[in-house]
Amino acid sequence: MDTFRKLSLIGEHEASLWIEDGMTVAIGTPHPMGLIRQIIKRRVKNLTIVDGGICLDLLIAAGCVKRSVTYYGGGGFGIPVLPMFRQAVERGAMTVFECDEGTIMTGLRAAAQSLPFLPWRGGLGTSLPDVNPEFKTFSDPLSGQTLLAVPPIKPDIALLHADAADEFGNVQHIGGAGWLDPAFFRAADRTIVQVERIIPNERIRAEPEATTFARVDAVVRAPYGAHPFFSRGHYVRDEDHIKNYLNASAKAAAGDRAALDRYLDHYCYEPNDLGDYLERVGIKRLISLYEF
Repeated sequence: MDTFRKLSLIGEHEASLWIEDGMTVAIGTPHPMGLIRQIIKRRVKNLTIVDGGICLDLLIAAGCVKRSVTYYGGGGFGIPVLPMFRQAVERGAMTVFECDEGTIMTGLRAAAQSLPFLPWRGGLGTSLPDVNPEFKTFSDPLSGQTLLAVPPIKPDIALLHADAADEFGNVQHIGGAGWLDPAFFRAADRTIVQVERIIPNERIRAEPEATTFARVDAVVRAPYGAHPFFSRGHYVRDEDHIKNYLNASAKAAAGDRAALDRYLDHYCYEPNDLGDYLERVGIKRLISLYEF
């Protein structure tokens, strides 16, 4: 029991060593930004990132990404395509596994079941099979219907964020897990969950129905670890911080990387750990984000 305890609860530096060059990494919602910044700090290369959003753009900006598996390369309202995402694709520095929400979920289910593919109706009659040659149409041998064969999407590791876990790797969320997170957990070879707090196993056993993931491979205690994004029940998005990053990213895509490099140095490369990062954000800023 003591051995299992030590293997489940680890530090952010040790957790980041689980990610090696060339791996396929699934990133959950809320984003485990403490772990992502450690990946950037270690200058891990040639990753395939499953899922998208602004954290994907940040990893691209840091030169970590070779391939993206995502149904959304935008940054929210007013940003239909993220700046570094667009630049990487246009320059041929990154390839994209084109998919939609249905096919990414189907591919994760295929991986979780160790199947060579799963059938799906979505995407038929569209250009999706043309832009992504890994999708194949076929005739169902039972009904004769035309279906889409979706290959498995198999992460080497899933990086997730949650409210709490015990030292044995049993995880609980406030308001439920991100919608792809359970599929990431089932499909990935290993899962690391960073949490806002560690709670006693007695509390887990008292409310077994609240456990969202049981016995994940590792847990990292990381209060405010999802900043500048949200963590349900704890804090909301830091919109000013995100806007500053997006402005720097847009300038870099236009040819001026100075602001983006300053951002990466200040928030990713120079801080040694999450505590150093949070000091740079500032306590007044952090407590202004309390969710209530």
